[in-house]
Amino acid sequence: MTHTIRSFVLRQGRISNAQRRACETLLPKYGIPFKRELIKLETVFGRQAPKILEIGFGMGETTADIAYTHPDQDYLAVEVHAPGVGSLLNQIEIRGLTNLRIIQHDAVEVMQHMLPPMCLDGVHIFFPDPWPKAKHHKRRLIQPAFVNLLCKLLKQEAYVHLATDWEEYAQHMIEVLNNERLLYNTASQYANRPAYRPVTKFEKRGIKLGHAVWDVIFRRNSTPASPPVIALNKAD
Repeated sequence: MTHTIRSFVLRQGRISNAQRRACETLLPKYGIPFKRELIKLETVFGRQAPKILEIGFGMGETTADIAYTHPDQDYLAVEVHAPGVGSLLNQIEIRGLTNLRIIQHDAVEVMQHMLPPMCLDGVHIFFPDPWPKAKHHKRRLIQPAFVNLLCKLLKQEAYVHLATDWEEYAQHMIEVLNNERLLYNTASQYANRPAYRPVTKFEKRGIKLGHAVWDVIFRRNSTPASPPVIALNKAD
């Protein structure tokens, strides 16, 4: 039996009244409904500007901070969990962010059906679930098929920025991205945290406890050949 790789695992989570109201009233304003047809990001944002995709933004604090401090760039944030979507919607409204839009759906399907080839200038995937148990490693988002799909959406020299506080997952990320022929590492191994990525509250607590964080930043090379098609399926 096979099943399609997803960018998330559904979990039960409590949603506050404020988050629920935001999903009901603000998602129609700042959200993009999922549909199986390509969208034009320049039309969505109403301008020509660098376009950054963020996958899995949690409660959205980092996403809002980055969008606020970089008004010259546009950010498409994808998340499935309603509490985080509601939280980020409230921050968009409060801060008056015009360069941030949300799609509440599985990122893999968004990438497959809504984003045209070579439309992205960058991708942020910060602190994805590490699935530390060996039997769960197949659930990790950063896998060869996923990265191959992502590469098709990147412009030449567009970047992929991953961050994790789980060292073994960081090693896995490096291995997977090194094996993708359309990418090259911007550092000899791990990159220094760029100034645009804020240190999260969770990260600050971890640093105080002596935990490390690894940033992995690769870029899409200028190889003109199209990447091979890899099915997004895997065995159980």
